[in-house]
Amino acid sequence: MVRLDHVSKAYDGTLVVDGVSLTVTPSTTLVLIGPSGCGKSTLLRMVAGLVPPDSGSIFVTDRPMKSETRSEIRNRLGYVIQDGGLFPHLTARENMTIRSRLARWSAERIESRVLELAELTRFPLAGLERYPAQLSGGQRQRVGIMRALMTDPEVLLLDEPLAALDPMIRRDLQDDLRQIFSTLGKTVIFVTHDLHEAAWFADQIVLLKSGQIEQVGSAAELANAPASEFVSQFVRAQRTSDFGAAVR
Repeated sequence: MVRLDHVSKAYDGTLVVDGVSLTVTPSTTLVLIGPSGCGKSTLLRMVAGLVPPDSGSIFVTDRPMKSETRSEIRNRLGYVIQDGGLFPHLTARENMTIRSRLARWSAERIESRVLELAELTRFPLAGLERYPAQLSGGQRQRVGIMRALMTDPEVLLLDEPLAALDPMIRRDLQDDLRQIFSTLGKTVIFVTHDLHEAAWFADQIVLLKSGQIEQVGSAAELANAPASEFVSQFVRAQRTSDFGAAVR
């Protein structure tokens, strides 16, 4: 479980996250969505232990996120960013196994996990020996996902992982990611600016505005029972035939 209690964060005197309280149920996918600057990525980075909150508390797998627990908690997390965030001088295999090698896994255990994840993510085995510049955008993102899953984390965090991909590759990876989430049963927090994508993945959607939660609910609830005029405007701005089908 992931829990945030009255969490706030400011940069240069500007409040980016303003007293957010939120609970993510185990083995579900929660999607954070909202306009640029609403605080969704900052929230994710605080859960990941990359940014400390100015006030409030964060609990991950029932452990409080503090300076003395941060390293332990981060070992229980998988984190994916746009374009995979891969090291350009390492092969795909070296990128995805970096944490397991630091943890001194045996070569046999590492290879077994690599093959398991390549099958799960439909990544070609020949691509494991290529460098990021030799891979397509979709393949780089699959390597980033495999790296995040390598040590079997309890919680998976994804910060707009598909935003940089072209529409066809993005749709294929959306399908595969949803299947991966269902197969593994991980607790997932997913950041996106795309309401259709949120509807595709989410058990629960959190719509943010100016660092505060505007509404929590399903895609259908946001569309059919908006909590405010802002929610209505946000839905209208993104409504497409695909989104309409997703919430029916």
